[in-house]
Amino acid sequence: MAEKTIDGTVSDAYLAILADRGVDYLFANAGTDFAPLIEALSKAEATGAKVPRPVTVPHENVAVSMALGYYLKTGKPQLVMVHVNVGTANAVCGVMNAWRGNVPILMTAGRTPFSEEGPLPGKRSGEIHWPQEMRDQGAMLREFVKWDYQLPNGEVVENAVDRAINIAMSEPKGPIYLTLPREVLAAPVENFKFQSPSRHRTPSQPWPDLNAIDEAADMIAKASNPLIITSSAGRDAADFGKLSALADAFAIPVVQRKPRYVALGADDPMHMGYEPDPMLAGSDCIIVIECDVPWIPGKRAPGADAKIIHLGVDPLFSQYPMRGYACDLAIPGVVGATLPALTQALLTRAGAARDRIEARRKRLAGARETMRAKWRDAVTRGRDMKPMSPAWITHCLDEVKGQDAIVIKESPFTFEQSRFTKPGTMFNAGAAGGLGWGLGTALGVKAAAPDQLVIATCGDGAYMFGNPVPAHYVSAAEKLPILTVVFNNQMWGAVKRNTHEVYPDGYAAKSNREPLTYFDPALKFEKAVEVADGYGEAVDDPAKLPAAIERALKAVEVEKRQALLNVTCRGP
Repeated sequence: MAEKTIDGTVSDAYLAILADRGVDYLFANAGTDFAPLIEALSKAEATGAKVPRPVTVPHENVAVSMALGYYLKTGKPQLVMVHVNVGTANAVCGVMNAWRGNVPILMTAGRTPFSEEGPLPGKRSGEIHWPQEMRDQGAMLREFVKWDYQLPNGEVVENAVDRAINIAMSEPKGPIYLTLPREVLAAPVENFKFQSPSRHRTPSQPWPDLNAIDEAADMIAKASNPLIITSSAGRDAADFGKLSALADAFAIPVVQRKPRYVALGADDPMHMGYEPDPMLAGSDCIIVIECDVPWIPGKRAPGADAKIIHLGVDPLFSQYPMRGYACDLAIPGVVGATLPALTQALLTRAGAARDRIEARRKRLAGARETMRAKWRDAVTRGRDMKPMSPAWITHCLDEVKGQDAIVIKESPFTFEQSRFTKPGTMFNAGAAGGLGWGLGTALGVKAAAPDQLVIATCGDGAYMFGNPVPAHYVSAAEKLPILTVVFNNQMWGAVKRNTHEVYPDGYAAKSNREPLTYFDPALKFEKAVEVADGYGEAVDDPAKLPAAIERALKAVEVEKRQALLNVTCRGP
């Protein structure tokens, strides 16, 4: 194996190893703990040494979300570094989303210098180094990472980097947390050697038990009305088409409940929309694929005799403290291996079930057309609504985005009025419900796919949570022009909706002006993007929206600057 040699500091070695392992970016919001890294980055710039590209991100939530977006588009985990405990605190929501979404992020933070006196370079040098020290900084987010560690010295830096990457990238994937004391980063190294490529290889992906696959195939083959429910199939773009092959071969309807990725093309004959509830009672075998919440118990439920099969890398979602869904069979394994194996097993049973399969296929074709007619009707009814309906806004965006644009959904954007036919063209990544991830994720995706149009759709609350001024700064500084569309309904729509569900006849429902749910007065979000020389426009007339979108796209695609549309829309 080849070796590479570094002379300098632990920071020099650390950055060189990260770059050698394929880490492209360092998304960072710096503090006093960064001094050795900044010196190492300056040295690399002067000498031409290969290190991750540093990107100044003036808020930690945006930085974590950028790493999330870059991974989703490339499959390569990226480095985030924040300022000791305070930066970690600002990053927690983003880390939670990565944790619940199984997205590997190399989350790192400085650690307040521990030495008060003595010869160590990097020792305490400012007043803040006393009040910022914690007994256990990692405890702030230990529940939301797969591994946390404090780098003790330069001797283990290669092993620490490789272990961080290995654990983050092994299934189920997720973020890690590494803290870096300033004295350790500043320590000198001489003739430091590391292996290239790494000898620490990430474990292979888990494959399904083929005996369990046969058992699942028997259950499905005997069913009259099987149903597939998924939300996170499609995370790996290479898996696109495998779900379609399974569903089409056996005429199994697929419902993408609150989809996080494009798992099935909108034009697929087995694509039966986004709401499984109407189909639950009539289904005698339900295959839950990478879906933590396939239905809401107490609202709708499958029949008592329906067989329930769960598929995924962690089909029981073992990190959730409570999840009590019925389970007649659970098969762990990556979707990319499980779906083809199940398809092959079903094909050997297709002959005996041929009549049922073809009858089901015909029935589903009629149901699919009826469903899509309702979706088209929603656009027709919304064409003249004021405030605008989310269906109309989505339709107008869908008319211009084409097949290759990438949509980030942190808004009331409606899947029913959109057509996604390619993998990796939609990301709905707020798996833990930590709002404010959309803008940063869009920027990370744009960094990974600079030649594709990226559209960030945000609710007005999510836009404010997204630290818009830092995000607009990064867009301008890094030349990452994206289109942001704010669905501005001047409220927390989810809060209002849930209040009505809990108290349908209560005082809040009767008031129609529920406390703590409205934003009043309306904010001129279109002005925020102008601080970074972006194009901003407010739109409140549905007839004027298509032209406004065209003007915004001109700014993004021709003028190469970001644009924002502040679109007035109706709430729930």
